[in-house]
Amino acid sequence: MKQTIQNIRDKKPLVHCITNFVTVNDCANIILAAGGTPTMAHDIREVEEIVSIASALVLNLGTVGDIDAMIAAGRRANALGKPIVLDPVAAGASRLRNESCAQILKELKLSVIRGNISEIKSLAIGHADTRGVDAGEKDVVTEKNLEAVCKMAKNFAKATGSVIAISGRLDIIADAEHACVITNGCGEMAQITGSGCMLTALIGTFAGAQPDDLYTATFEAVSAMGLCGELAREKMLVNHAGTASFRTYLIDAVSLLTDHQLEGGQRIENR
Repeated sequence: MKQTIQNIRDKKPLVHCITNFVTVNDCANIILAAGGTPTMAHDIREVEEIVSIASALVLNLGTVGDIDAMIAAGRRANALGKPIVLDPVAAGASRLRNESCAQILKELKLSVIRGNISEIKSLAIGHADTRGVDAGEKDVVTEKNLEAVCKMAKNFAKATGSVIAISGRLDIIADAEHACVITNGCGEMAQITGSGCMLTALIGTFAGAQPDDLYTATFEAVSAMGLCGELAREKMLVNHAGTASFRTYLIDAVSLLTDHQLEGGQRIENR
């Protein structure tokens, strides 16, 4: 059996997040629940020092306020060979976001890029049916367009040298040579603020503990998040609870997740 979860809890990776104020608390808590340690330093005067002691760097463009700090931290992470995970929140929704993403893609070597299908399409091919932080209906991944989306993700991975993670009803993970589809997860995950941001922070945690195999670290993190969403939903239904409780149960499930549960509950199909 793989020791993915135990490896994180043994290594306790320090994950440096430059993220948005909407979900910063949730991101810190999901990292702690997984076994990592979060630091949310975002002031440009200290980010290079902070990232030098971190295991991974997470950049989240939710409120697009710290681009200079992201670039400074990212350059330092690249120089030290530390993984960088980018969440291009609402890419395609505004010129500011498009220009910010373009600057980051130009100046930094990114390890993982995680977004919804509209965000990834906007970066990969320059246009998408974005609805801000949500994917547009015209972009939704279905069985009918799955192969085409996998091909796009692999081409984008080849162009950037990054692992690409597309989250949605069907999650797609790709590097230049591989792609897989993950069918874990549940609809309630889209009904709370920040499930995508938390997923990106979780990928940063897995990448910090397993920097030598980022493709595996990414699909393990995505399947773990989806599986924990399913466990949280089961508990929500048993307790006749609502979505606020679902958020708590989701973090609970991550904190209690075992390697046995993860291996037995993953639904991953190689493409």
